[in-house]
Amino acid sequence: MQVFRGFKHPGLAPACALTIGNFDGVHRGHQAMLALLRSEAQQRGVPSCVMTFEPHPRDYFARLARQPDLAPSRVGTFRDKIADLAHCGVDQVVVLPFNARLASLSPQGFVKEVLVDGVGANYVLVGDDFRFGAKRAGDYALLDAAGTAHGFDVARMNSYEVHGLRVSSSAVREALGDGRLDDAARLLGRPYRVSGHIVHGRKLGRSLGFRTLNLRFAHWKPATSGIFVVLVHGLTDKPLAGVANFGVRPSLDANDVNGGRVLLETYCLDWPASLGSEGGYGKIVSVELLHKLHDERKYDGLDALTQGIQRDCDDARAWLSARI
Repeated sequence: MQVFRGFKHPGLAPACALTIGNFDGVHRGHQAMLALLRSEAQQRGVPSCVMTFEPHPRDYFARLARQPDLAPSRVGTFRDKIADLAHCGVDQVVVLPFNARLASLSPQGFVKEVLVDGVGANYVLVGDDFRFGAKRAGDYALLDAAGTAHGFDVARMNSYEVHGLRVSSSAVREALGDGRLDDAARLLGRPYRVSGHIVHGRKLGRSLGFRTLNLRFAHWKPATSGIFVVLVHGLTDKPLAGVANFGVRPSLDANDVNGGRVLLETYCLDWPASLGSEGGYGKIVSVELLHKLHDERKYDGLDALTQGIQRDCDDARAWLSARI
């Protein structure tokens, strides 16, 4: 799969079958849409293409209004989104920067500049709630009429439901926010996980007897936070069980080496000797969240923090042993 930042690239195909969206989480509804897109692309002899945006449009407008709470929480990282789209068999992804210029394009301007001149769409597949253009003025009827005028086909896919529940990124966010990881997995079609490079941190954990693997979550507002039982994939041939803190670590100084940013810090319950003490750094791993133990807690001092981590490890082992 090829990934393009913008559409002014010589490697971008001159025509494509296109779908448009934020694809946060690439859930089962997205997966069904991408399967249909691939089928249409194959029949037409063109590559399948996903157009997505960074930042999320609602992030942009929240910053513009200076109301960060209006921004949606983020299900996955950009890395995870790209990996999930590749897993779905998409041929190319066009990532557009959502900025003032794009936000101000009229629906007609978006069609001409982006869909026609930008990516050469000859087929456009959208969801049943799709809106586009400045002030979300464009709807499916306008897009369909524009397709007739410019010579591309337009199709709409109805909502995808699981047990009567409409599958959406909002539903995934709600399940994750409530700590309902099993429900989130049903909506996603797989367990919820976060991937990334293991980075250096403050290294406080090792002084407390709990060496951690640190992954940065670039967005300031993850869809879930707290203490979790997890599986770490990518370090050895088999996944490693662990306990993870996903959040901002309220017991520590926000001005430490990680600057108060969101981290996923994982302590592996049984660290393989073959990796050595520094064997994780630089590796790309995927951390699968299995069960939420509790929300993040602020401990009164390092002794209390150490005792709290030990309790979490004991509880994680008990949870895992009951399911083996």
